[in-house]
Amino acid sequence: MSPRSTVAVRTLPALPPWLAHALRAQRGPVPWSAVVRGALAAGPLLLIAVIAGRTSLGVVAAIAAMLAGINDRPGSRRTAVRRLGAPAVAGAAGVLVGTYAGDHVGAVALTLVLTALGLLAGGMSAIGPVASGGGTQLLVAAAIGAGMPLPDSGWARALAFLVGAGWLIVLRLALPTPGALAGDFRFDGERAAVAAVYEAVTALLDAAGTEHATARRAALTAALDQAQDALAGPRLRRYASSAAERRLHAQYAAALPLAEAATALAWAGEPLAGRAAEGPRRLAAAVRESAATGPLPAPARSAPALRALDDALLQAAHAFDQGGGSDLHTRRRGARYLLRTAFGAGGREYGLRVALCFGASAAIAQALHHSHWYGQHTHWYWLPATAVFLVKPDLGPLVSRVLCRAAGTVLGALLFAGFAAVLPHPQGLVALVAVCGALIPVSTRHFAAQTAVVTVLVLSLVMVGGEPQASVGRIGETLLACALVLIVGHLPMPGERGGHVRARLASAAGAAHAYLVHVLDGSDDRAARWTLRREAYRALSEARAAIALSAAELPALARHTEGTDEVAALLERLVDTTTAAAVHLDDTGRLDRRHSDRLTELLGELAAHRERVGLPTGVTGHAVAV
Repeated sequence: MSPRSTVAVRTLPALPPWLAHALRAQRGPVPWSAVVRGALAAGPLLLIAVIAGRTSLGVVAAIAAMLAGINDRPGSRRTAVRRLGAPAVAGAAGVLVGTYAGDHVGAVALTLVLTALGLLAGGMSAIGPVASGGGTQLLVAAAIGAGMPLPDSGWARALAFLVGAGWLIVLRLALPTPGALAGDFRFDGERAAVAAVYEAVTALLDAAGTEHATARRAALTAALDQAQDALAGPRLRRYASSAAERRLHAQYAAALPLAEAATALAWAGEPLAGRAAEGPRRLAAAVRESAATGPLPAPARSAPALRALDDALLQAAHAFDQGGGSDLHTRRRGARYLLRTAFGAGGREYGLRVALCFGASAAIAQALHHSHWYGQHTHWYWLPATAVFLVKPDLGPLVSRVLCRAAGTVLGALLFAGFAAVLPHPQGLVALVAVCGALIPVSTRHFAAQTAVVTVLVLSLVMVGGEPQASVGRIGETLLACALVLIVGHLPMPGERGGHVRARLASAAGAAHAYLVHVLDGSDDRAARWTLRREAYRALSEARAAIALSAAELPALARHTEGTDEVAALLERLVDTTTAAAVHLDDTGRLDRRHSDRLTELLGELAAHRERVGLPTGVTGHAVAV
């Protein structure tokens, strides 16, 4: 027998995390509804202003519509009002402050004002995504208000900014989502989010006893977060006002015990019969189609978690039939919590870095402007506005942001130079603004693509406003901003580095501890338990996201949060075990040895990590008894 020939397989080395993140893009279907809204927002507003002879105000309104389009993500209409409206109000305030500061104070005082705004916006950005969007628009609009020479007053510019963002909000509320034919189209986002919860429960039950169970449980957490946000958006009345909305609230509440039972079954690590997942699968279809559930197959009641699943299915069937409103199991975060977050360790680190970067970029831009480095161009706002997008940690790791911003700006500027040479003015540029507005919802999947589209759009607006083509200058300013942010991002700051990650992890640890204490104390208040469980999983999800971004930084920055991913994994296992213990306690009235031993083991492991990552002492000190 001849010897078998061997083929050498050469494996390529894995990319470092900071480079892999820069090359990674989100996937998914094209959001056609957002594309239509984008096409109808900035371009038509600019066209109306040009026809009316108020081009300068049209430029401001189009910029506001563009910034709102960046925040126009899938979700419910009510959530979109907050996601788009709150940053728009902050942006209008930024335009107002920037305009009057730019008109009435000198360069030094203006730099101090912008630095103070950076400190405020950076601290508020630590609160959450909506606050972060508000901080971004506050700073970008302040830079534009101070640096863009327009003939209009500050109040007129601020009003135009609100009109631009408000027009996109009107489109978001008025236009139905394509394909949303079932039920009341006003709640198509809420309906899709609730249906996704039941689908995630089904996927977790299917994955029980397999290596995919942990990932499916994380997907269930994300689905619950999205549904909770979709249903808990701002409203004029305190409670749901229509039968369709009350039914969705009841359907979401009915999913919570199902999610709890599914988590307990996944924790047990034993495969389930296909019949166990059939009920949630039918419930998901009923939500999507606004139809009746029909008969639901019951799983075998051979274990506490299976009995809990069967009981939850019966309760869900009843809730689907009755359709009454129900509690969303959320707790309002008051002003004290918001202030504590903004001025805590994470908010202080965030605010100082944003303030230093924004203030330094504004000072450099004004120095170059007053030294006539810009030649005849009077727009110096590009440098600080670029620095805002680069310095925001929640937009991605530092090096990834810098690489994508530089590449996107170069590409966008070159594309615009070509378009500006062949398109008629201003009609062709207005059409280019409309096309770019339509592309923004798709380009948000990668920061470099988004930067390229935004660069073309903004350069088009500037030229429509009367400025000559300035692609080369924008490239130079962007590269200067990239260098500045890289330097500031690696400078030592007061306090411990990684404060934002540690603050998120501490919040997750506190929520896990509160949930554990409630379960072990034997309380019969299941509504409070579900609220605490939701808070624990949401806090863990936020901590995981912050840790993932920090891990993708350069080693010099990533080392400051080493070990936090291990603690987050321990906390997730602790919350999963607490959920399994809660289900077992409901069925038997006591913990068994497996649950208590596992809880004790996890608390011991967390105690070993407490000092290294700064966990609060409470989460590691609760006794577990059978």
